[in-house]
Amino acid sequence: MNHETIELAISEGKISFVGNHYEGQAKKEVDAKGAFLSAGWIDSHVHCFQDLDLYYDYPDQIGVTKGVTTVIDAGSTGENTIKDFYKLAKEAETNVYALMNISKEGIIRQDELADLRKVNEILNLARIHEMKNFIVGLKVRMSKSVIGDNGITPLKMAKELQQRAELPLMIHIGSNPPELNEIFNELDAGDVVTHCFNGKSNGILGDDGKVKAFAKAAYERGVRFDIGHGTDSFNFAVAREAFNENIKCHTVSTDTYIRNRKNGPVYDLATTLTKLLHIGYPLEELIPMVTEVPAQTWGFKNKGKLEVGADGDISLFKLVNEEVHLVDSNGNVEVTNEAIIPVGCTVAGKYFTSFTEREGLKK
Repeated sequence: MNHETIELAISEGKISFVGNHYEGQAKKEVDAKGAFLSAGWIDSHVHCFQDLDLYYDYPDQIGVTKGVTTVIDAGSTGENTIKDFYKLAKEAETNVYALMNISKEGIIRQDELADLRKVNEILNLARIHEMKNFIVGLKVRMSKSVIGDNGITPLKMAKELQQRAELPLMIHIGSNPPELNEIFNELDAGDVVTHCFNGKSNGILGDDGKVKAFAKAAYERGVRFDIGHGTDSFNFAVAREAFNENIKCHTVSTDTYIRNRKNGPVYDLATTLTKLLHIGYPLEELIPMVTEVPAQTWGFKNKGKLEVGADGDISLFKLVNEEVHLVDSNGNVEVTNEAIIPVGCTVAGKYFTSFTEREGLKK
């Protein structure tokens, strides 16, 4: 990640110039002096289908308003509801994509995988083929409150669908059963485990406070770890111990929806990045985790990079030296004196001013 001064031009929705001095004429100029410029941030785990009751939000409230140019809704909708979501999503200024829930209704209820009659591979494949430009992956939630008495079976069904659909798969981990080792045993390189640093007993840390051997083995064979902060899925101590054992997340995401955006502890992607910066992740490693890596993970060939011909999606942000109180999902509070704040962003060259709602930071 370069810290040198650059000028960048966007034309017809694509980056047309990256260099030291742009000599062309611009219809609109943005002076970003003092800010960092990166490829547009990608939040690869959100919930933004506003017609739901359980987990919902509005794409632009978690997207361009927060310096995020692309969001991926992670399983809010299934094959029976995703077309309704798409009708709303395409009206947003933010780029919106979806991971389709393997259960037909998505997360209308908390236990969408308790009744496996709601999982129909033929209908799922048909919808994926029909909406291949919107559906970029699959989502399966593997925790007790979701699967009921079905054990590891929903994950096996998701893996079978994944093989036929040839799409990446995100796996939610949480309370047991099933046991975490059962889940990890089913996963392949490239599969994405979200909520990787949750503080639950069925998480990646053992009774000795160290990363469990099977979790480390999965990480080393290429299973990808995603933050998926959420209301109940990020713990400072777990993230710090993993960092100390050189187990770092591959992607940073929020698992945000309207309640944890407004009331915390999530607030926005910049706040989640700030928490990892506080733990010890260098900024140079963090920014690829919300640009280049999620773009590669979810198949966005023209996003996540600052080069001529790439999509004109840009994020602007600053590092500020100010005391900020950070709260994890278990109510633990830590204080940092360095925070990331969004300034603005562009989607296909259209500029939006951005800000953070988190507490403890002066506007």
